Amino acid sequence: MSDINEMNVGLRWYVAHTYSGYENKVKTNLEKIVENRSMQEMITDIRIPTETVVESDGGREKEVESKIFPSYVLIKMVMTDETWHIVRNIRGVTGFVGPGSKPVPLTDEEVAAIITDEPVVTVATTLEIGDMVEIIDGLFRGQSGRLAEISEDGENVTVLIPTVGRDMPLELERKFIKKAAEL
Repeated sequence: MSDINEMNVGLRWYVAHTYSGYENKVKTNLEKIVENRSMQEMITDIRIPTETVVESDGGREKEVESKIFPSYVLIKMVMTDETWHIVRNIRGVTGFVGPGSKPVPLTDEEVAAIITDEPVVTVATTLEIGDMVEIIDGLFRGQSGRLAEISEDGENVTVLIPTVGRDMPLELERKFIKKAAEL
């Protein structure tokens, strides 16, 4: 008997890590596999936690759905060798959250905090060219710079990071920056 089968504690929530941007593909592929193999009792729910962000762009507001935990998919499943291999071998999945290759189920408190039936709405602050911003994720995390450009769709930005002697333009997704705190 394998370590995975010994860890079986019934139907629990697990977290699968995916490549960035593959969350929806992983969910869709896993749903197809569950249906094709009639495994509805083994894998019962698959979720990508999202929130609705209200963005203001030049006086008009639009609602945008944003992932709360990018690169993660929540799966309610019975952990067996078979279900572990099915999830693990889906294109875009890098593994389960847990030490080594041992998936750790979420606690009931963690699940309650992440999965709610009430919609989460966040109001995004308006960014304008010239604003000071802070990079909150990635290689340049913690760096500050001046916002130089915002793409037409508002998804990408260019930030000028001061370096030795000149400003270095850095193209990022908007979700990786926040307006810098006023001094």
